[in-house]
Amino acid sequence: MDWQQLLNSHRYGREHLADEIRNEFHRDHDRIVFSPAFRRLGKKTQVHPLASNDHIHTRLTHSIEVGSVGRSLGVAVGQELLSRQLIAPEVNSHDIGLIVQASSLAHDIGNPPFGHAGEFAIRDWYARNSLDKGLLRVDKLSEVEHRDLLLFEGNAQGLRIVSQTENHLFDGGLRLSYATLGSLVKYPWGSSHPEVRAREGNEKYSIYQAESHIYQRVAEQLGLVAKGKGDYARHPLSYLMEAADDICYRILDLEDGLEMGLLRFDEVAEIFLQLCGELKPIDIGPEASDRRRLMAFRSRAFENMINQCAEAFFDHYDEIMAGNFTGDLVNSIHDKERAGVKAAQLLAKTRVFSQASKVEIEVGAYTAIATLLDALIKSVNELKGADGHLSYRSQRTLQLMGPSQPDHTMSYYESCLRVNDFVAGMTDNYALYLARQIGGVGRS
Repeated sequence: MDWQQLLNSHRYGREHLADEIRNEFHRDHDRIVFSPAFRRLGKKTQVHPLASNDHIHTRLTHSIEVGSVGRSLGVAVGQELLSRQLIAPEVNSHDIGLIVQASSLAHDIGNPPFGHAGEFAIRDWYARNSLDKGLLRVDKLSEVEHRDLLLFEGNAQGLRIVSQTENHLFDGGLRLSYATLGSLVKYPWGSSHPEVRAREGNEKYSIYQAESHIYQRVAEQLGLVAKGKGDYARHPLSYLMEAADDICYRILDLEDGLEMGLLRFDEVAEIFLQLCGELKPIDIGPEASDRRRLMAFRSRAFENMINQCAEAFFDHYDEIMAGNFTGDLVNSIHDKERAGVKAAQLLAKTRVFSQASKVEIEVGAYTAIATLLDALIKSVNELKGADGHLSYRSQRTLQLMGPSQPDHTMSYYESCLRVNDFVAGMTDNYALYLARQIGGVGRS
């Protein structure tokens, strides 16, 4: 792959616009930050649903931090690309940082309410309602379309939001640059790809059938390596976006665990010291709070992990540029730090993710999501029925979706995707509120 094409600043849905202050990648960053979908991440679960502690991460604070780490990682890689004369001298390393920052900011923009529990709740509803006497009209769907619904995926929903539903509705979405769109796509395949079928129970993909034509255009504009019909290699900068996310949640999940009293300072600090490598944390004195002391550890851990991931990028540079790299950067760092990452993952899984109040709300998310989908898909079924007649209740239910509601001209698949857009776009609070209202137990 060629960097001149990979850094394509032309926009999906629209060509360049004159702007004397910002370049195209600055514009990408700003469009994401000022979008309603990004703003709603402030009330969406990262790990702990509806946390009363204001220091606990939401999807918004997580995304901002991933963007910050991604920018630093992009600049580091950009500077090394310039020093090795692998990119043209007029390329600014900070532009590469901006691309990675923008894709990092948007990496969770498609996640539904209640975090991963919300994802699984949507999948569960479509699976149960695909059975006999279920609400989903499977006969109106192709196999690929059915799989897209059965395997609702926040990554694919994210691409749909930025390229279709946000700002310019089904007219380019946010109209981001091809470079940023390509860097956002972590799993460049659809729900029927062999890679997805091989990961039963942990299916990951980034492209719904409805957006496959968009990604094909993105891949062609960027010159991504073609691996088969409609199958392309990842954009090299997507590995940096992925690494920024991995670095942040491995470190910050433990920070949240300490904040909530689920973990002790000494056990978190021990892991952070591993992640610091040879860099020594700043000593701010024993009189400081655990929160402030841990910030000093975190700063050095971030610095070391960014440096090592940049180093790992160049260790695998030829594979990445040929489209043959199948690993990830965080698992390619030094042994000591890699052991620290695994220790952080295990501690979070056994002591943080199993917290009782978290589990209670996640289980409740299934009921809320089911209530919403029951009402909305019932209304879609009436809309797409033989006579297309809508009851008063179904009319009013679909009106809740505003200008995005399905109409008679849309396929059943597209109508269901519109429902998913509405439900997945909700905040935790609004999903609970609307489920209570629709269920008839709400309060005015």
